[in-house]
Amino acid sequence: MRIALGLEYDGSHFCGWQSQPEGCGVQDHLEAALASIAGHALRVTAAGRTDTGVHALEQVVHFDTDAIRPSGAWVRGVNAFLPKSVRVHWAREVDAQFHARFCAERRSYTYWLVNQPIAPAIMAEKAGWFHQPLDVDRMAEAAGLLCGEHDFSAFRAAECQARSPIKHMYEASVTRQGSHLLFDFSANAFLHHQVRNMVGALVYIGKGKYPPSHMLEWLAARDRTLSPPTFSAGGLYLRAVGYDAKWRIPNQDRRLALLL
Repeated sequence: MRIALGLEYDGSHFCGWQSQPEGCGVQDHLEAALASIAGHALRVTAAGRTDTGVHALEQVVHFDTDAIRPSGAWVRGVNAFLPKSVRVHWAREVDAQFHARFCAERRSYTYWLVNQPIAPAIMAEKAGWFHQPLDVDRMAEAAGLLCGEHDFSAFRAAECQARSPIKHMYEASVTRQGSHLLFDFSANAFLHHQVRNMVGALVYIGKGKYPPSHMLEWLAARDRTLSPPTFSAGGLYLRAVGYDAKWRIPNQDRRLALLL
């Protein structure tokens, strides 16, 4: 049978999602915990691979097993074998054709930025930081220009392995809550480092180095070397993964604003 899980994790404790020889990936810990419940080794497939330091409020994975267990065993039982920084939120038997990655129609990310003169201490690995004042209205205007279908090569990491740089952005917004800025993005898929690179561009606009309209120039140039630097990983959260209703995957879009 095929089982789907919804996960939350603090990425600052791991070397990214993907399994590593030294066993430091979130995948390594999850597979070990699942094996303890299933009674056999197994492999999991995730909706997307998060980098070192990147967090997830809702990562979706699937795995195959012949072990018959109550759904609670795949949640509470697995959590008992996981480090405190990883938790399974839900488990569901799904159709054998369901694929956590290839069936995903939408992915949503939030970037949390602290905008104050002194770097945060408690949130040092949970949020990005920028010391100069930022104009959120300018940033929000520029973010709106990212919506729609574009070639996002300007915000694509050199090591990106995506077949095409063309993606459809459904949401791109910037809001402020005191000294905290939240960047919310939703698209059919994202390129490697795309969100962190877009945040870097929006910060340059927010500090007054470029007008909001310059976002269109970066997009048109399709040249990563002309765009601002990549922002830090600690502020990035995989917020949700969207699927067609036929797969019966719970809608778990938990806005980061609720956690502040």
